[in-house]
Amino acid sequence: MNKENNYLEINRQSWNNRTDTHLKSEFYDLDNFIKGKNSLNSIELDLLGDIKGKSILHLQCHFGQDTISLSRLGAEVTGVDLSDKAIESARQIAKDLKANTNFICCDIYDLPNHLDQQFDIVFTSYGTIGWLPDLDKWAKVVSKFLKPNGQFVFVEFHPVVWMFDDNFEKIGYRYFNSGAIIETENGTYANKKADISQEYIMWNHSLSEVVNSLIKNGLEINTLEEFDYSPYNCFSRTIEFQTGKYRIEHLDDKIPMVYSIVATKKDNK
Repeated sequence: MNKENNYLEINRQSWNNRTDTHLKSEFYDLDNFIKGKNSLNSIELDLLGDIKGKSILHLQCHFGQDTISLSRLGAEVTGVDLSDKAIESARQIAKDLKANTNFICCDIYDLPNHLDQQFDIVFTSYGTIGWLPDLDKWAKVVSKFLKPNGQFVFVEFHPVVWMFDDNFEKIGYRYFNSGAIIETENGTYANKKADISQEYIMWNHSLSEVVNSLIKNGLEINTLEEFDYSPYNCFSRTIEFQTGKYRIEHLDDKIPMVYSIVATKKDNK
């Protein structure tokens, strides 16, 4: 079996391998999170609005910080992730914090075999769709689990960012999806000096591919925004130009780094 066909197992192992490092990292700041710090950023908080009493499905939730943060704002939240180590950690943290969350360990394409419920909101953010080869299948999952008139809230790193090499010195990758990108990294974005290495498989997805997959699957795009910064210091050669806002130093505000979409599932009654 070639590596691309085995991407799920390779990526599961990749995320399992990172989880312990992430739990201990300053990047995720678990100690302050446990004390009550909300891990969500202003971009997604503004899009979500008041979620008290809402049901939320959080796709690709890692070890559940954002999932639990959503529940702290009054929502009833289900988080889904491929990594069994991450989900095991998420369940333990949620139990310790008595959070109103449920966690499912599976590939999100397989979620219909694990969950039979529709939600007010489907949410996913930052570094998620690059792990998925087929956005039509992704959008079908989003649509399936949304109630009629439910909202999809999505924040992601901009595809322009993924065109660059790791040091943002030259264009290294195609903007459009042209198949699997298979790489090995040392360290991890949350701790670049960590003594770990892992192989992974990813895909680049253009804005048009994202938007058209949602439209095709019955979602109406309400807003599409682009931002000239990242709320996470997860790239090389960054500067923090405002508290919690990062840019690539030599590119400054010249490129988009994040985008967001809010879409509504059409009620076809």
